Amino acid sequence: MSRFAKARRLLPPLALAGAAGGALYYVYRPRNIVGYEGPVVPPPIFGADGTFKLPRFPKVKTRAEQIADLQKSNSGSKEEEYDVLVIGAGATGAGVALDAATRGLKVAVVERGDFSCGTSSKSTKLVHGGVRYLEKAVWNLDYAQYELVKEALKERKYFLQTAPHLSMWLPIMLPLDRWWKVPYYWAGTKFYDLLAGSEGIESSYFLTKSRAIDAFPMLKQSDLVGALVYYDGAHNDSRMNVSLAMTAALYGATVVNHMEVTNLLKDDKGKLFGATVKDNIPERDGDVAEKFNIKAKCIINCTGPFTDGIRKMDDPKCKEIVAPASGVHIILPGYYSPGKMGLLDPATSDGRVIFFLPWQGNTIAGTTDEPAEISKNPLPDEKSIEWILKEVSHYLSPDINVRRGDVLAAWSGLRPLVKDPKANNTQSLVRSHLIDISESGLMTCAGGRWTTYRQMAEECVDAAIAEFNLRPRPLTNPPRVSGTENVVDDAPLDGTCQTHRVRLLGAHGWCRTLFIHLIQHFGVETEVAKHLTESYGDRAWTVAELCSPTEKRFPARGERISQLYPFVDGEVRYAVRHEYAQTAVDVLARRTRLAFLNAQAALEALPRVIDLMAEELGWDGKREEVEWRETVKFLESMGLPQPMLSVTRKQIEQGKIDWKSSLEYNMYSRHDKRSEGEVDGGNEGGQ
Repeated sequence: MSRFAKARRLLPPLALAGAAGGALYYVYRPRNIVGYEGPVVPPPIFGADGTFKLPRFPKVKTRAEQIADLQKSNSGSKEEEYDVLVIGAGATGAGVALDAATRGLKVAVVERGDFSCGTSSKSTKLVHGGVRYLEKAVWNLDYAQYELVKEALKERKYFLQTAPHLSMWLPIMLPLDRWWKVPYYWAGTKFYDLLAGSEGIESSYFLTKSRAIDAFPMLKQSDLVGALVYYDGAHNDSRMNVSLAMTAALYGATVVNHMEVTNLLKDDKGKLFGATVKDNIPERDGDVAEKFNIKAKCIINCTGPFTDGIRKMDDPKCKEIVAPASGVHIILPGYYSPGKMGLLDPATSDGRVIFFLPWQGNTIAGTTDEPAEISKNPLPDEKSIEWILKEVSHYLSPDINVRRGDVLAAWSGLRPLVKDPKANNTQSLVRSHLIDISESGLMTCAGGRWTTYRQMAEECVDAAIAEFNLRPRPLTNPPRVSGTENVVDDAPLDGTCQTHRVRLLGAHGWCRTLFIHLIQHFGVETEVAKHLTESYGDRAWTVAELCSPTEKRFPARGERISQLYPFVDGEVRYAVRHEYAQTAVDVLARRTRLAFLNAQAALEALPRVIDLMAEELGWDGKREEVEWRETVKFLESMGLPQPMLSVTRKQIEQGKIDWKSSLEYNMYSRHDKRSEGEVDGGNEGGQ
């Protein structure tokens, strides 16, 4: 046999070996995974002289100063007039404000309630492209749906780059009960990996039955043949929203919460030039709030489910475009799921999808999808809660008793699905989001979801610049968000959109070991230190500094406001001084997440939170009573049991609540008597 023939025979196995080696290298190659990089700013250390210098972060204007800036816009000076006035400071509104501010535009954003007080704080806490959307795209040969998934996966990467302390990669398990599902879902998750490309993290993988049970011990074993695990993102939604708003404020935007738009202003040609607003906080103090006008070249409506309310201020005869859907979620104790893995049931009893995810030490389950009426704080209905519990029990081990009393919190979020007002078929819903401009010049940005908030904001600001001839300009002296003069962002703030590069406050000095430095310097508990760094990033230094000394050996700082959770007094002070928190609900629901994690624990923490805020804001007794009453009313929308709604502050402070009537009290053994027939261990075997 000639050498040439021998070489030809060796070519196929060599090619196969090369392909296999290439595939192995691609899967296991060393990569810089988004969210796992080191800090841009290293943590502070002791100097040679023994001094320890904490980071010096730039301060935002006070809320009173921001309101004064709003009032200046009506002074008659063109220089004081805003380029953009954004109504609504949820994910979309705060995103628009940050985008416009980093393009050098003069921006104001006002919010009737608090940042993230609506839909933006009541999400499933996922940052994802959507495995189920990809499945629909494939089966329906829907290229538009495919493009939506691809865009969302790109945005997922930006999410983890700009706020790594508030977002994380989360493996999600798909349990399989039939062998034919293995190749089906394997192909689907691999396609999801392929679509993510460099935007992904680890590749999806298959687990045998034993490995699946090892990873998720609570899983039902009967009929289980294995599981597939894929990766998506998770985040702390309201903390992300607050960070967006405060970062926009650092970049020069005028950001004011609890400021309600009561009227839109038009010139003699019927074109919008501003809005009338009033501050809702003085009314809580028993004072009368004066209304004033804000002037702006462009007004953008980013009010989510309440979009039509602003549109009807502009045109009372306009057709409604929002079709709200209620999504109920429940919170269960952390032992219902592993701390680092979620679960997806792609086919529930009625065909809906349900997620079961670890979040903030507890377990979140949801969501439902039902038509709903628009209201500020919708109540979670019992039917939806029972449905979620029933579905959860189907894939958990039968020896785990899924109980109604285990529901620590429950809420209903309104998803603002929208219809295009200019479409011929006014009943058809827009797939992603909608940007619309009325005849008077009101721009509306509605629909979408958390994952794509940045892209929505970019498209919205692009449209505003084109429509209203706005002039972006480079930022010649941007704020040192990192807290040091030596580090600048990678983003060239040249007047173009750079929000895919602009890190949010807290991101620059964050790393996965930052909590250790916090413990070693301030002596806070490990659980508290981890929580602070994962909620505030490098701003945890400031929060820890605001914590009260304990006069104990350890912890040296940090008084918990709830013994069950790692939220501490310094967070309340930080929320008031640095994040515009004005009410107890602002703190319990959106600065900390206690109301979302455990409604009854939030009620028990309420007196201490009110005391701390009263010290900071100078509240009198009447204002404290208002805060108690309004917060208890809010906690009803978070699943607080009916008997607790009539509890007084004095009862909480004195520990005189009658828990014996609660579901939780009767769930546990509260005596030390053994049941009849129980044999003492020492007498076992008749000895």
